[in-house]
Amino acid sequence: MAAERRELEGVLHRLGAAKKLEWPGARFARSAEWKGDRWWMVASGPGRGLVERALGEKKNVNGIISTGFCGALDPALRIGDIVVDREAAVASEAPFVRAEIFSADRVAVTAAEKRALRNRTGAAAVEMEAAAVKNKAAEWRVPFMCIRVVSDTASGDLPLDFNHFRNADGNFSRTRIALAAMARPFSAMPGLVELDRNCRRAAQALGDFLADCRL
Repeated sequence: MAAERRELEGVLHRLGAAKKLEWPGARFARSAEWKGDRWWMVASGPGRGLVERALGEKKNVNGIISTGFCGALDPALRIGDIVVDREAAVASEAPFVRAEIFSADRVAVTAAEKRALRNRTGAAAVEMEAAAVKNKAAEWRVPFMCIRVVSDTASGDLPLDFNHFRNADGNFSRTRIALAAMARPFSAMPGLVELDRNCRRAAQALGDFLADCRL
């Protein structure tokens, strides 16, 4: 379970052929076979409300993974680092950090905001959906784990305050983000290009990790 399709691109690349999956309430859903297991890959959109919409109907699953991008709160974390929640039964030969992951109701935009979250929560990373997914897993009585990949560091500011570009449902408006970037071509645009590059790198790292780890 991720927020956006792009967070699953690395997984889709590693798992190979994926079939379209009908999933009411989701923005994107695919099904694939990997090492004898069936994976359902679903993107709900960002935030608690869209998770609850996508998981409104109970599914016959053996467990739920909340995955995708996260912002680093720990200054030691770098782009592409994998962060796994402390309770997750995950094993891998690849490096990963086992730490607290905090679910916020907004994007952590600035380094100062991330620093304040780190001081207040003690968490190593922040995202927006895992708490809602965990609640659904408890409701469905299936195991839950959170596996995230760092797409922006603790010391970096995002190029725009993306919280200003969410609609009533909680989705980000790509059109409004593009217009805001064009209005600041020498500041926001280079930052968005760099963020896109970091997200591509993070998605690839996440796909490699999920394909090879043992759950």
